[in-house]
Amino acid sequence: MTVTIESGFGFARAPHHRPMTGQPLAVLLILLVAYSSALLAQVATLQVQVVSDEKPVGGAEVSVGSYRATTDASGRTTLSLPPGAIQIVVAREGFLPATLPITVAAGNTQPVIVELLPQPEEHVTVSATRTEARIDDLPVRVEVLDADEIEEKVMMTPGDIVMMLNEMGGLRVQATSPSLGAASIRVQGMRGRYTRFLSDGLPLFGAQVGGLGLLQIPPTDLSQVEVIKGVASSLYGAGAMGGVVNLVARRPTTAFSQDYLLNRSSRGATDAVAYLGGPIAGQWGATLLAGGHWQEENDIDNDGWADLAGYSRAEARPRVFWDNHAGRSLFLTGGISTEARHGGTVEGAVLAPLGAPYRELLDTDRYDGGGVAQILLANGTLVAARASVAQQDHDHAFGAVREQDRHTSWFSEVSARRVLGRHMLVGGAAIEHDGFDALELPQFSYSFTTPGMFLQDDVTLASWLTMSASARYDHHSEYGSFLSPRVAALFRGGRWSARVSAGTGFSPATPLTEETEAAGLTGLAIRGPLDAEQARSGSIDVTRAVGSLSVTVTAFASSVRHPLWVNRESAYTLENLPESTTNTGSEILATWRRSSLSVTGTYAYVRSRELDGAAFADVPLTPRHSFGLVGVWEREGAGRAGLEFYYTGQQRLEANPYRDTSEPYAVMGVLLERVFGPIRIFVNGENLTNVRQSSFDPLVRPTVGADGRWAVDSWSPLDGRNVNGGIRLRF
Repeated sequence: MTVTIESGFGFARAPHHRPMTGQPLAVLLILLVAYSSALLAQVATLQVQVVSDEKPVGGAEVSVGSYRATTDASGRTTLSLPPGAIQIVVAREGFLPATLPITVAAGNTQPVIVELLPQPEEHVTVSATRTEARIDDLPVRVEVLDADEIEEKVMMTPGDIVMMLNEMGGLRVQATSPSLGAASIRVQGMRGRYTRFLSDGLPLFGAQVGGLGLLQIPPTDLSQVEVIKGVASSLYGAGAMGGVVNLVARRPTTAFSQDYLLNRSSRGATDAVAYLGGPIAGQWGATLLAGGHWQEENDIDNDGWADLAGYSRAEARPRVFWDNHAGRSLFLTGGISTEARHGGTVEGAVLAPLGAPYRELLDTDRYDGGGVAQILLANGTLVAARASVAQQDHDHAFGAVREQDRHTSWFSEVSARRVLGRHMLVGGAAIEHDGFDALELPQFSYSFTTPGMFLQDDVTLASWLTMSASARYDHHSEYGSFLSPRVAALFRGGRWSARVSAGTGFSPATPLTEETEAAGLTGLAIRGPLDAEQARSGSIDVTRAVGSLSVTVTAFASSVRHPLWVNRESAYTLENLPESTTNTGSEILATWRRSSLSVTGTYAYVRSRELDGAAFADVPLTPRHSFGLVGVWEREGAGRAGLEFYYTGQQRLEANPYRDTSEPYAVMGVLLERVFGPIRIFVNGENLTNVRQSSFDPLVRPTVGADGRWAVDSWSPLDGRNVNGGIRLRF
């Protein structure tokens, strides 16, 4: 390829004269040489070599502005360009495009090596980091559960997202109330109240979604789940000390689609879910999720106490989308759900130590709404505005004690994103309100309002190095001001990649913890004024891909200052511990994919420590060792078969009169699905090893606990072997 550069210099054609000789000719030659040198001084030569996995890539198109060239069989090409800051774009079919900003100097020949990554089966972008970048280009590690994996979990538990999250590496769903089945998500050993849940970037589930909130979110309308592990307050402010889970909804397609599911389990669970989506008119589209879920109470060991709580729930969530494909879009959503849940002694039974029935009841009504609007300005700046509001009403009965509360939250944010050279800049301001009104116990009510500002810069320094720096300033109405920085770096070379990140964050102190949600607030005493919890975390992970095998090894550490601690041994009190809680550990994730077969293995080691009296001890209900192995065979249009195995190691127990340490256990599961056109028939077996906590010890305490609870903490499955099956229609 020949590149011609037109100069602004030139000679006017002179009138015809006789040929010059002697001194005038020498002067002309000198002028021509000087002109050529000046012309060449304005040109930079770029020698580009394109490789993938250390092998040359021929036929790749290399472009810099209007200049283009194609690599030869050795993966090389040469461009002659004006000097200055440029951006090299390399594209080749079968590979992901690569962009490299560099500065070239005049008169120099500069060699550049560009690494192309093979095109994955699916182009995965992530919205949780606000940049909408490819997951492979993010300095902050984000783990994604894609649509295929969500499809599998929908057939296992169509009514909630608990199992879906529990089977992701480094995440553990911890049951918080054996009476009602409440649960929270622990990320790398951090307590569940530190995990922030979002729906399409909106806090539709409120500031604290632990406990029963997870059991009221159906997965049928999800297309992707994004998880950021570690402190993420620089992105999402208060409450994101453990990490962020962003649930991304399915978008409507150009054709109308329908998805109906009916499921029934051997433990008496029934799920009926419908999903509709498609175009409305013009550039508008919409989706609707509606479902009903029922669970019968189960007294599996016939001791008069319900091992599995009963419930009935209904929900509906419409979503509206508008996109003019010219940088303007609008997304609106609303949701409503209602649930009645019941547990404790089964009908006709009495609690022997109490000599009377003990019923625990909880009615929940939840309403929310939100939206996101985006507009692309002429200068390339993307401006986004998002807002949401949510309300949750609880009517909770602990035997004869009744507690009613209302939790309200609202959120608003304006941000701007722009690419400037090698930088991706994001900045904005937000304000969030979190209010809790305890009707019978007003001393526990609170109302927090937190305005904040944030700035993020993702910069590509070289083809092998991308860095991200972000910071957020929040002014909490109760606990004052907090600055939450975070830095991360991505190193890439060949089939290797590594990420390093560190950050700080905070969480306001409230009486709502895993322990108080299970036992209630009646009888709780708060020892003096509470301080906000503050955390810092760091992690490093290395990924190596070899053929069909990808292995990621992660090491992490975090600590929480002024951690909230609930004493349940001698008294029922809430206070800040004087010493920090620490979490250290490592994870291994290995994935092997070959045509229709995929195998995933996970291992996690977590050492989570907190002050227990005068000495440090393991945080209760946090196993040091856990392991999982999942294999799935799938063929389009035929069906799928899956086999899974999970091992959970010993856990320290608290306020348990029967034991101080749990037993390790292993569970197995199998999933079978057969496709007949639009009809899918599935059967799923969970916990085929029939592990049940009541096989080791009773669930009911011999005497009531200091917190008023009659049941011990749940440290293993309560339902034992469970088989479910159903039919799914997709049009």
